[in-house]
Amino acid sequence: MSSPPPPEKMPQPTPPPVDSDHSQTQTPLPPPPGYGVTGVLRRWRHEDMLKRVSLGLRALGFLFSLLAFIIMASNKHGPGRNFDEYEEYRYALAIAILSTLYTGLQSWRQIHEMSTGKLIVSGRNMAMIDFFGDQIIAYLLISAASSAVPMTNRMREGADNIFTDSSAACISMEFLAFFILGLSAMLSGYNLVKQTSI
Repeated sequence: MSSPPPPEKMPQPTPPPVDSDHSQTQTPLPPPPGYGVTGVLRRWRHEDMLKRVSLGLRALGFLFSLLAFIIMASNKHGPGRNFDEYEEYRYALAIAILSTLYTGLQSWRQIHEMSTGKLIVSGRNMAMIDFFGDQIIAYLLISAASSAVPMTNRMREGADNIFTDSSAACISMEFLAFFILGLSAMLSGYNLVKQTSI
C-alpha cells in the first residue's frame, strides 16, 4: 500500500523591505550656527565687541579733533603769524570744531545707549546717520588738512617757527582724525548692511 503524497508546501509571504532610514532611530540635526543659547550668546558678544570698537574709534576721533581745534585756535603769534589771517587755516579750524562736535555727540550717544540699554534713535535710522555722518566728516577733515598743507610748506621754506610748527601739528591731528573716522565709516557700513538685511 502506497503512502499518501506529502502535502504541498504553501509559499511563505515575503516580508516587506526594511527601510534602513526608519529602522534606526533618527538623531535630530544640530541647530544651525547662530541659533540656540550658545548662538545667541555668541551674537551678543559679537555685537557688544563691535559697539565697544565703534565707541573707541569715535573717542579717538574726538580726541584728535579736539587737539586740532585747540592747537589751531591758539596759533596766534603776532602780525603775519595769526591763523585767522589765512583762509586755509580758518577752514581747518572750522572743520576741527565740526568734527569735535560730531564725534563728541556720537561718543556721548553710544555711552548713554550702552549704560541704559535704550536707543535714542531706531537702529536702522541710526546706522544710516552713523554711516553718512562718518563719511562726510572724514571727507571734510581730509579736505581741510589737504588745503592747509601747501600754505604751511610755503611758509616753512621762508621761516620755520612756532607758527608753522603749530599749523603742522593741527594738520597732523586732522589727518589722524580722518584716518580714525575712515575706519569708523567702514564699521558703520557693516552695521548698516546688517540692519538692512534683518
